[in-house]
Amino acid sequence: MLDRLAGFVVRKRLAVLVVGLLLAVVGGVASTTLFDKLTAGGFDDPKSESSRAITALDKKFGQGLPNLTLLVTSKGRVDDPSVTAAGTELTRKLGKEPGVGHVSSYWTTGKAPQLRGKSGHKALIMGTVTGDDTTSQKRVAELADRYEGSRGGLEVRFGGYTKFQRELLEQGQKDATTGETVAIPITLVALVFIFGSAVAAALPLAVALVAMMLTMGLTWILASVTTVGSLAASVVTLLGLGLAIDYSLLMVSRYREELRSGLAPPEAIRATLTSAGRTVTFSALTVAVSSLAMAWFPLQAVRSMGYAGALTALLSGASSLIVLPALLALLGDRIEKGRVFRGRRRGGGPEAAARSVENGFWHRLATTVMRRPVPIVTIVTGFLLLLGAPFLGINLGMPDERVMPASSSARQVADTVRAEFDSSEQNALQVVAPEGGSDRAAVGAYAKRLSELPHVAAVRTVTGAYAEGRQAAPPDQRYARFASGDAVYFSVVPETASADDADRLVGEIRSRKAPFEALVGGAAATNHDAAAALEKWLPYALGTVLLTMLVLLFLVTGSVMLPFLALVLSALSLTATFGALVWVFQDGHLAGLFGDFTPTGNIAATIPVMLFGLAFGLAMDYQVFLLSRMREEYELTGSPTAAVAQGLERTGRIVTAAAVAISVVFLAFTVSGISLVKAYGVGLPLAVLMDATLIRGAVLPAAMRLGGRATWWAPAPLRRLHSRYGLREEPAAPTPRRDGDRALTG
Repeated sequence: MLDRLAGFVVRKRLAVLVVGLLLAVVGGVASTTLFDKLTAGGFDDPKSESSRAITALDKKFGQGLPNLTLLVTSKGRVDDPSVTAAGTELTRKLGKEPGVGHVSSYWTTGKAPQLRGKSGHKALIMGTVTGDDTTSQKRVAELADRYEGSRGGLEVRFGGYTKFQRELLEQGQKDATTGETVAIPITLVALVFIFGSAVAAALPLAVALVAMMLTMGLTWILASVTTVGSLAASVVTLLGLGLAIDYSLLMVSRYREELRSGLAPPEAIRATLTSAGRTVTFSALTVAVSSLAMAWFPLQAVRSMGYAGALTALLSGASSLIVLPALLALLGDRIEKGRVFRGRRRGGGPEAAARSVENGFWHRLATTVMRRPVPIVTIVTGFLLLLGAPFLGINLGMPDERVMPASSSARQVADTVRAEFDSSEQNALQVVAPEGGSDRAAVGAYAKRLSELPHVAAVRTVTGAYAEGRQAAPPDQRYARFASGDAVYFSVVPETASADDADRLVGEIRSRKAPFEALVGGAAATNHDAAAALEKWLPYALGTVLLTMLVLLFLVTGSVMLPFLALVLSALSLTATFGALVWVFQDGHLAGLFGDFTPTGNIAATIPVMLFGLAFGLAMDYQVFLLSRMREEYELTGSPTAAVAQGLERTGRIVTAAAVAISVVFLAFTVSGISLVKAYGVGLPLAVLMDATLIRGAVLPAAMRLGGRATWWAPAPLRRLHSRYGLREEPAAPTPRRDGDRALTG
């Protein structure tokens, strides 16, 4: 198939480039409005108890969860008559705004102490902005433009979950642009050093831009028909640049190698596609499968990133297999134009080439490692496990306002609430009873029992307010909103703003027997259920990835043992990555090195899940590059040790270059203002570099030396299966002619 593709691309190179350019332009134009279609939400499990509670709250009471918080600061004390009048008027006006409901404040709730700051100069206004994520985020932005700032002697700041979502979306758009601006010029310089030619260095970047714009266009279409999270755009930018450069670098290097061997450009393209092209195809499938495994998780944000990763991998691979060969066919020998460095040219025929391979750095390294395989495997494995040790102390959570930079309004409001208020109304849990509310005695008794729980400051419902097992306020008009027909709900306010206390409270409420069906909802319950969903579906995602990888790796290697070895080594390379995540982003070590972010004492549960999917696919990339070339050498020499040494020598430089190039792209995203994106910018290059150095240079050669010929063994039925369907990196042997396209097409 790739042989026919090579012939088509060479014959129709201009048409391929024109069509590719037009599609990229269309995708680029669509991407200008992509962020208008994305949402910053999707961190909840739609089938969980908390989601059912939200649905019941909306259906029975016509309201959503409190998602709007206004921090009001006054020069005088919040109890002064003038401040009370201004705060009450502000609360009234906000409550009359379209799309805003259930507005309450310190001044309209009987001066509830939970809504008053410790200094006496700050108070809170709480409310709910209705509508879906997109509608509510736009509405909050409109309200902030009108109400934020100085109003009647009060200083007003907007916060809350919907404001956080809006700022997360805006920051993500800004970071994607900044990341591209930083990554592209640095990567171009790195590629010039790698290739020594300005023209050759420009090709991977050109293909990367085409792949990114195509992916952005398809993501725009996807976002038009379903919900797509805002972090998907960061995945497209981050992974699109990295993978397209990776694949193009491999293809261009193989093409130049074929030219140096004496092939005409059309034949060199054919040889490149039927060899390196197969590896690129497999690699794109590997990353796509790893990303699509995220579809097991019910969280839309995780699914969106998985879909974006799969689209990016497939389109990066397609661009490298179609657009890049067309560019190569157009350039021909001119790919060496604009040389900056004059490297050595190999000559002297096969004997000289063989001597060059045997004297190369990677060949000598592999030979040294294979002389002492046991101590080297032991030392390197122990070192990687030591780096991964902090992962044993991981504390999973869900992202909140602290993932944003210090300049974020939602972040500043949330920090102030945590620091200066006795409890957080933002963390109030809604316990919804769709039926049973007509029995007021049962409602009151249940509210009393809830108020006795540890970490509960107050419970409010239709029968009044409760604290510490006693009724603190009788029922009046303020509490009428807690009942609707036969339905009733309870607002359970935690003592502190601690997310850990709120999470424990969710479990405690659910463990208490209720006189009617009681659904626990609220931000803490949503996060609790989301983390539980990730834990529940993780084995299915892992199983999908591992099983698919075993099959695909067998098709590449034809071996029973090597697929399992590759999986183990890829997992080993990730240990250092996960250990670094905990050490840096949870514990706060070296936090200043990566810019403005706040260690929170936990890791967002979505980070290790997504990093596994992306980093595992990338780690497999380099092992595929290496193993496919080793398979080629093994079939030529029949020697397992020679296959390892020569395969490593022939791929060592280019895989190292690819690892450096993709790491430069990923590291550029540590400039992001969102700590979630910073984590990807640190974790992904670490996984890639560990795999491309310690794993590929030491552990893999040593392990294959210990395995010997058994490394390549497969039973006869599987050998026949591989012979028929295997993916081989073996170009057809063309005649080195330079009489134009007829060498390929005639």
